Amino acid sequence: MTIRTRMTVLFLGIFSILLLIFSAIIYFESEIYRQEEYKTRLRQEALTAATIIFNKNEISPDLLKLLDKNNVTALNQEEIIIYDVDNKVIYESGSDSTNLKHDILDQIRQEKELFWKENNLEMYGIVIKNNNKEYIVLASSVDKYGLQKQRNLALTLGFSALILVCVSAVTGWIFARRMLLPIQQMINKIDKIRASQLNLRLDEGNKADELEQLSIRFNQMLDRLESAFQTQRSFVSHASHELRTPLTAITGQIQVSLLANDNPADLKLMIQSVLDDVQQLNKLTNNLLDLTSIDADDTKFRHFLVNVLEIIWQIRTELLKKNPDYQILINLDDATDLMPEVKGDESLLYTALINLIENGAKFSPNHQVEINIKIENQALIIAFHNEGSVIPFNELNQIFEPFKRGSNARNTKGHGVGLSLTRRIVQLHKGQISVVSSKEEGTIFTLLLPK
Repeated sequence: MTIRTRMTVLFLGIFSILLLIFSAIIYFESEIYRQEEYKTRLRQEALTAATIIFNKNEISPDLLKLLDKNNVTALNQEEIIIYDVDNKVIYESGSDSTNLKHDILDQIRQEKELFWKENNLEMYGIVIKNNNKEYIVLASSVDKYGLQKQRNLALTLGFSALILVCVSAVTGWIFARRMLLPIQQMINKIDKIRASQLNLRLDEGNKADELEQLSIRFNQMLDRLESAFQTQRSFVSHASHELRTPLTAITGQIQVSLLANDNPADLKLMIQSVLDDVQQLNKLTNNLLDLTSIDADDTKFRHFLVNVLEIIWQIRTELLKKNPDYQILINLDDATDLMPEVKGDESLLYTALINLIENGAKFSPNHQVEINIKIENQALIIAFHNEGSVIPFNELNQIFEPFKRGSNARNTKGHGVGLSLTRRIVQLHKGQISVVSSKEEGTIFTLLLPK
């Protein structure tokens, strides 16, 4: 069942129930009023008959019957019966005797007056005292016109309710259609959105109601998806290029060595060159795998208390073994008690720190990088300073994008993946990374990690 049908059925059900309750209240209120009115008329007839019968100026019963039949106010099928103290009929206006059970007569004597209904015949009994004796005067009649009015009212209410239900069904269907028209338009627009047409957006209207708020959220989701698709395309394109370059170089060198008759020394140099390319390729592959694994799921990493200073010293030792010409200086802030511990993933923090330290030493002319560590506002702040070429101001934010390198790095080996991986790791640890570069101060990468 569609939402439109459900809304129509729900609207129709609620309206029908309310209409039924309203009609029932009108009918039963009218019936109660009719009974009260007719009860009053029967009471008047009973009192009138009793007054005439028990009048000191006696009137013959036959004359009284004649008066009852010719009275212009006589009710339909009216009958007056008077019972004495022994429940014997002492007067009856009609020829059709109404046989009452003694328990009803006893109830009338107990309650002094009683109104009840038998089939269409409505009856009223009252106790009248005369000469210290209690008589029961019973008046009965059929409210022909009142019951006919009630039947007409019931038919009127029934037909009116049926017509209103039909009208409400049509109007409810139209109303539901108009209410759901924006959703249908959204569905039609969404059907047109493809991977090749992610630039399409839903109409946001005046941004007032809930459906337009939903359109805004959906457009925001499309913005994120489009950005992710563009990043993925760019990533695949750049990754393919970066992987193809070392593979082509390795293939060319091996082919040349197979064709040439080189001496062992030249062959050794070629093998060393191939090894360097393979190492670069291996490093690039590992960085790409780390970057994609972090982007795919950042909830699987477990955070423990990690001593950042120990990791930095470990990195320094390993880099100096591979590159003895590197100069890695570590300065600690003595102004405060330094406890360089943060909650995080040790292997990821190692990757981020070694990228920053190695880049600082690699891009510095004298291969020197200075690391300053301090604690400020419950945050561990690590600054990596080098005297390398100045990064242009308009490129400072781009160098953190995958495969984006500054113009100062054209003559330096690299693939532009390390800094993007570092930023993603820092974000995963709820930290911040920034960079400033000038001729006066050099280049400073500042890493902030919450303690």
